[in-house]
Amino acid sequence: LLGHFSFTGFWGLVNNAGISTFGEIEWLSMETYEKFADVNLLGSIRTTLEFLPLLRKYKGRIVFMSSIIAYFTLGNGIYSMTKAAIEKFCDALRLEMKKFGVQVCIIQPGNYARSTRIQPPVSAEEIWSELREEEKAVYNKEYIQEWANCFNGFLSEGSANGHEVVDAMVDALTSPAPKARYMVAKLKEKALVFLCALFPTAVIDSALSYALSK
Repeated sequence: LLGHFSFTGFWGLVNNAGISTFGEIEWLSMETYEKFADVNLLGSIRTTLEFLPLLRKYKGRIVFMSSIIAYFTLGNGIYSMTKAAIEKFCDALRLEMKKFGVQVCIIQPGNYARSTRIQPPVSAEEIWSELREEEKAVYNKEYIQEWANCFNGFLSEGSANGHEVVDAMVDALTSPAPKARYMVAKLKEKALVFLCALFPTAVIDSALSYALSK
């Protein structure tokens, strides 16, 4: 949350709070799903609703932290789910606030895991210990370890230039003509988003499944 108070009023709100985890859908408890929805989605909505009267009064700006993961998922469906939901909330809010002169912007970072440390390394042992017996009968330890190694490698490839995301946030708050969306990502990440929008779902599913198998 970032707000700026001055003699002209409250003009800027950044919904930046978020948590992340990796894990296949059935590995996670219902309590985990509720926690992620509460922080990543409902937390932003609660904060926005609280400050909307002031932002409307002073024709302010609202910035939301999304992710390119809103467009696809690679073993972190729970995080992807909340970011896709916040994107749709922002789309509705942006249109509704236009008549009041309030601008709504979305920041869509790529992999900045090394900068933010939002996601700690994945522990295969911890995942295994939390699985139910029926899940252990389906997923063996070798699969869990290979899966953990894959995503720890993904985390290690994250950009350390976190200032790039901060720069986008500042531009969204201060530019005379801010963008509706700021995609701050590597070229290959932007290309993947483009392909997800362009190609049939079956093609993308096949490509992502192949990537995960490697």
